[in-house]
Order: sequence, then structure tokens, then C-alpha cells
Amino acid sequence: MMKDRITEKTTPERRPRRSGAGHSKAPRDPWRHKAVGLRCSTCMWCVPKGKNGRCRRHAPTMSGFPVVMLSDWCGDHKLDPNCTPR
Repeated sequence: MMKDRITEKTTPERRPRRSGAGHSKAPRDPWRHKAVGLRCSTCMWCVPKGKNGRCRRHAPTMSGFPVVMLSDWCGDHKLDPNCTPR
């Protein structure tokens, strides 16, 4: 009898399985629209070079300024007064 109580407590609860249709959907990102105007393309520290750019917010390293995509963003963004957000 004691053995039955122990196995009952340690046995995981049986839950019905969900059907795979519609339950694996990832939630939508509520912050997706917040950073639209805060991309490297609108930052005063970014210097465009072709389809990429160079971030000049901090001093260059031995390999130069970091390469960034114009669609990237970071916490050091400062809106360029000469550029309008898209």
C-alpha cells in the first residue's frame, strides 16, 4: 500500500495531447512597430556605403568602424536631423 502512494505521487499527471493544427503559432511581436524610425538608416552616427553602412558612434577599432546593415538598430540611436524616417 505504501508503494502505491509513492508511485501515485511521482507519476506525472496525464494531460490530453493537443492537436498540432494552430497551436504552434508564434505570438506576434508587440514591439515590432516601435523601432521602425530608429534604424541605422535614420541615425546621425551611420555613414551609408552602398547597401551597408559604417557606425561611427564609438572610436574605430583596428579593423575600422563597424559595418552595419541600414535596417539594423541599437540603443545608441540618435535621430539625424537631415534624415526623415521612412
